[in-house]
Amino acid sequence: MNRTQSRTKWLAGFALVSASALVITGCSSSTPEPESSEGSTSERPSDIDLTLELGSLLPSTGSLAFLGAPMESGVQLAVKQINDADAGIQVNLTPADEGDLDNKAYETSITNLQSAGITAMVGAASSSVTKLILDGNAGSGILTVSPSNTSPDFTGINPLYFRTAPSDNLQGEVLGNQIAEDSHKTLGIIYQNDPYGTGLFEAIKSTFEGTGGEVVADASYNQGDGQFNAQVQTIAAANPDAVAIVSYDQFATIAPLLGNAGVDTGALYLVDGNLKDWPDLGVSLEGSKGTRAGAELPDDFIDQLNEVWTAQGNEPIDAVTYSAEAYDATILIALAALKGISVEGEDIAANMQEVSGGSGEGEKCTTFAECADIINGGGIADYDGLSGEVTFNDDNDPQGAAIGVYEFDADNMTSRIK
Repeated sequence: MNRTQSRTKWLAGFALVSASALVITGCSSSTPEPESSEGSTSERPSDIDLTLELGSLLPSTGSLAFLGAPMESGVQLAVKQINDADAGIQVNLTPADEGDLDNKAYETSITNLQSAGITAMVGAASSSVTKLILDGNAGSGILTVSPSNTSPDFTGINPLYFRTAPSDNLQGEVLGNQIAEDSHKTLGIIYQNDPYGTGLFEAIKSTFEGTGGEVVADASYNQGDGQFNAQVQTIAAANPDAVAIVSYDQFATIAPLLGNAGVDTGALYLVDGNLKDWPDLGVSLEGSKGTRAGAELPDDFIDQLNEVWTAQGNEPIDAVTYSAEAYDATILIALAALKGISVEGEDIAANMQEVSGGSGEGEKCTTFAECADIINGGGIADYDGLSGEVTFNDDNDPQGAAIGVYEFDADNMTSRIK
């Protein structure tokens, strides 16, 4: 993504804990019998009339609230375009708050979504929350598609689970190589102790050491911690050339502490969970870098998001964090439903790989309307989205995802350099 003109923030986050028993029944509108993905060039009915009950579980409150608006606006933009296309499927969207570790809003929200009869869901943002709700969703036949789960643990986890964000193994590899390319020989790593943090920590460490570098110190913290002096002291004592920080907005506390401890804050390396513009941080990040998954976006994408977002009475967004991934998740769900002529979760899942191009036999298309025309004409659509080609593999992970590298300027603003 290239959002220098709109002062893009890049953030993502994963870490919520708590479980709730989920017992619900999935339901859908009355639809024609599902069509097998075999024989894709066979004649299709001309009177397809599907109604998809779609839910979104994304954070609008709590410490992850900064993630919610960009992703939710991406879902809303996609839903509008799907409905405007009038191609045989309409989407009824029911949004719900994911919340965070403290307020546990997801416990009530997921029950409400399931009671509303959703058969597919975009979310959750947090890897930990997805792990809590996935079995309940799958048991009720609900397809779960996350725009931001990056934990390696999700590869092939369930036939009714897909994600449009790549595994942290890829992001960690890119960041580890970038640190080495910048001629750093020693590295300290501060990371949060959850699936997101440990996954990235291991990938960064493995890659950097594979280049001949040495991780001379590492320190972890738990979600909910507010004090990071011990972690900073551990890193500073080792005097590394550079420091990688795998966190969410805890970076706002950690970075100044590192600066006070004598660490060069122009040699910090950030990840998608904390990569954003930091104009009011209090220390200079000039020269520091970070990574975030996603292709470069059209210049007017944020304007498109804000058109639908502000129409609902919301304040304008100034970041596009995982919005493209949320947009693509919604488009792919609708295309898979249209392909199978069914809004049942299992039928949608059965067609997700094909409409993403995973079968390798489709005709390229870049909008819902264009892809829907191909499908309704009896062909095979291969959707290439705003987040990239997507192209689900046999583990329901996107293949060939793009990872952008960003650098901070003198005003602590980011721009994409790779």
